[in-house]
Amino acid sequence: MTEVATSDQLLVVIDPVARHGDGEAVRIAKDVLSAGATTKVCLPDGPDEFDRALARRGSRRPVVIGDDRALSRAVSLLHRRRELAGCALSLVPVGADDAALTLSRALGVPMGAVAAARAVLDGSERRLDLLVDDSDGVVLGALRIPPLGGDGGAAEGDGPHHASHWLRTCQSLVRTLAARPARPPASASPGPARLRVEVDGRTLVDLDQPVETVSITPAGAGGGAHVEVRPASVGAEAAPLEAVARTITVSGADFRYRADAVVGGPVRTRTWTVREGAWGLTLPG
Repeated sequence: MTEVATSDQLLVVIDPVARHGDGEAVRIAKDVLSAGATTKVCLPDGPDEFDRALARRGSRRPVVIGDDRALSRAVSLLHRRRELAGCALSLVPVGADDAALTLSRALGVPMGAVAAARAVLDGSERRLDLLVDDSDGVVLGALRIPPLGGDGGAAEGDGPHHASHWLRTCQSLVRTLAARPARPPASASPGPARLRVEVDGRTLVDLDQPVETVSITPAGAGGGAHVEVRPASVGAEAAPLEAVARTITVSGADFRYRADAVVGGPVRTRTWTVREGAWGLTLPG
């Protein structure tokens, strides 16, 4: 880990969903950060302003107050600008619910506003692996094919910024007043897919073997990603096929995938490459 100076100037970018969803947690985080460092606070109203704020941060250390999608957006922007190597991000996780903070929790970010803000001030930078695909998209945590049905993932290019606050408020009111529709039966879930999965140039599973799921997650120490393919089974459950690889290519009929909080595709082929230690996140020492 790399020590982070507590005297840094901070650029605090507050995701609009966090601001509208839990203003009290945002206020607490701002107070703690302002008491411990010189801060400049940005309140973007949409994705363009969010991106501009980070791009114009200067020498300030960026702190994102928001959920998993806000963190992914920040990493994606810095990756596109080729600025990840020299920039350590910090996060104060504030989301609409626990599901919106799954990635943050898995990365080791404290969940409380006070604890997370103190980690920003007193923590250390940890370099983390990144999955980068052949369209320059990034994956911080887990990737799954096919995406879980009804898991609330946004379509690729969508995000919490794209819906205005008044629309979200109306949608929330409608959901409160109207009964939720019944979940579709299990049979409505996507069936087995025929995909070819190649790991470092070696075929792990081919098109003649239907698969239920493919999951890819950074392996951690030593680099690489852990790949697990669960073949479709009849009767007894088939044993998963596993590998650790630095380059993973999936191809076949049109398929969608869930990368962190976003659903991508459909595509017929996609390659993900592990970039070891590509991005930095401030975590408790």
